[in-house]
Amino acid sequence: MTRRRPTNIAASVRQRLQNLARESNRPFQEVLQYFAMERFLYRLSRSAESGQFVLKGALLLTVWRSPATRPTKDIDFLARMSNEIAGVVAVMRTICGQDVEDDGLRFDADSVTGRAIREDADYEGIRVVFQAYLGRARVQMQIDLGFGDVMTPPPALTEFPTLLEFAAPVLYAYSRETMIAEKFEAMTKLGELNTRMKDFFDIWLLSQQFTFDGETLRSAIDRTFANRHSVLTVDPVALSDDFAGFPGKQQQWEAFLNRSRLMDVPKNLEQVVRHLRTFLQPVVEAAAAGIPFSRTWRTSGDWS
Repeated sequence: MTRRRPTNIAASVRQRLQNLARESNRPFQEVLQYFAMERFLYRLSRSAESGQFVLKGALLLTVWRSPATRPTKDIDFLARMSNEIAGVVAVMRTICGQDVEDDGLRFDADSVTGRAIREDADYEGIRVVFQAYLGRARVQMQIDLGFGDVMTPPPALTEFPTLLEFAAPVLYAYSRETMIAEKFEAMTKLGELNTRMKDFFDIWLLSQQFTFDGETLRSAIDRTFANRHSVLTVDPVALSDDFAGFPGKQQQWEAFLNRSRLMDVPKNLEQVVRHLRTFLQPVVEAAAAGIPFSRTWRTSGDWS
């Protein structure tokens, strides 16, 4: 017997998302936000512009099905195109209007605006904002675009998991090694001033979940630092015994865990820093010395 298609797709989708929110004990607005981001990614993947964008940032933890993901309201990309704002806005408007199977969402192309981002951002780039609608429910969309970074290994096509039974986006995504290299570069550059606890969490989480080829990770770190004209030191403050003891750092870590509703994560920042030092220090020393690092990281917490 053929299943009848709902006449009001938006209402049907909203009800299913509400059910999913209850079942997963997540706020409905968070689930709605993820659904909107997922369906935007699907429109991107179906567009002629899909090859110009490489997914990065917190949504990759969803792609990699990490056991503990932190909520996010924005989509991060490395853009392989001109960083001229008007051109980026035009491309985003085209993606918003991409013809796809009805999923109940409408992305308002006329609301798309863009501006340069520099201060308090992960990288210099462009921020694009616009509105999406599921029936009368409005979702604020934010896309952050970076430019000019290197990726080691090169990006690969990846399927993004879906919340409901709609077709999945397939798009280019960062490797885990590149994600770690960029986050470690930011940690090194910011030093004692670093308040970006998400970077400590992300690297800790990936090192708990995945094995890593040491030479690939060394190459990613080496190339990222060189491309960003950053100095690679063998004793960065972020990996030192002192970092967690700096005023406010433990409180910043606890606030991040509470805000992100993260469970089964060490409550003590010093414990996380020690783990990151075990994970990254041997790789950093090899990269700084310009020598290969042919060992393998095990999720048990050591190099072999």
